[in-house]
Amino acid sequence: MLTLNAFTRNCRRAAAFGAFAIGAIACSGTASAAPQAPLFPFFLVPPPQQQYAPPPAVEAAPAPDESTTFELPARLRRQVVNYPTREAPGTIIIDTPNTYLYYVLGNGQAMRYGIGVGREGFTWSGTQTITKKAEWPDWTPPPEMIARQPYLPRHMAGGPGNPLGARAMYLGGSVYRIHGTNAPETIGTRVSSGCLRLTNEDVTDLYSRVNVGTKVIVLPMTERRAELSTAVR
Repeated sequence: MLTLNAFTRNCRRAAAFGAFAIGAIACSGTASAAPQAPLFPFFLVPPPQQQYAPPPAVEAAPAPDESTTFELPARLRRQVVNYPTREAPGTIIIDTPNTYLYYVLGNGQAMRYGIGVGREGFTWSGTQTITKKAEWPDWTPPPEMIARQPYLPRHMAGGPGNPLGARAMYLGGSVYRIHGTNAPETIGTRVSSGCLRLTNEDVTDLYSRVNVGTKVIVLPMTERRAELSTAVR
């Protein structure tokens, strides 16, 4: 039988060996190049971080070429011309066959603008007055226009995409207007349903000159005749 002293010595040897074994395992885990199984598998070890790679650069879309802006022919550009008339300064005269609008300045002169007029079957003539002015007007096509073109919107808010353009001057109680356009290439043509259109730049200029109550004379669509006006040099 073991004596008490022998038993004590055996216990001390076992404890010392256990401590040595744990220390050896711990050191080998740091010194060895080969991976070791974790001592405590229930602790989650975060995966190694991957370096962030920025996304490839995206090329910006090319800017629109501003040089493609439509330019009116010389005869349709806004200009002061000699224009003999008995009408008072401030009167507007629509020369339908020649697609001009004259704003009478007096002393035999007028400001002339190129315009678009009604297409065949939609021209008209007579005398009206401007009863309302609007900037970037809304557009509500009249029922007779919708009957002819049912695909038209019932209402369109004012803005650059609106076919009435930047300004509108309403003629009497009729459905007709003098207005701007987002299609400047139609100036000098017969394309509308009876309204008279100018470029947005020109209609803004005219708008600044006229007042509610201005007289508007629309000449009939007769056979094209020689122009009565000549440019001031």
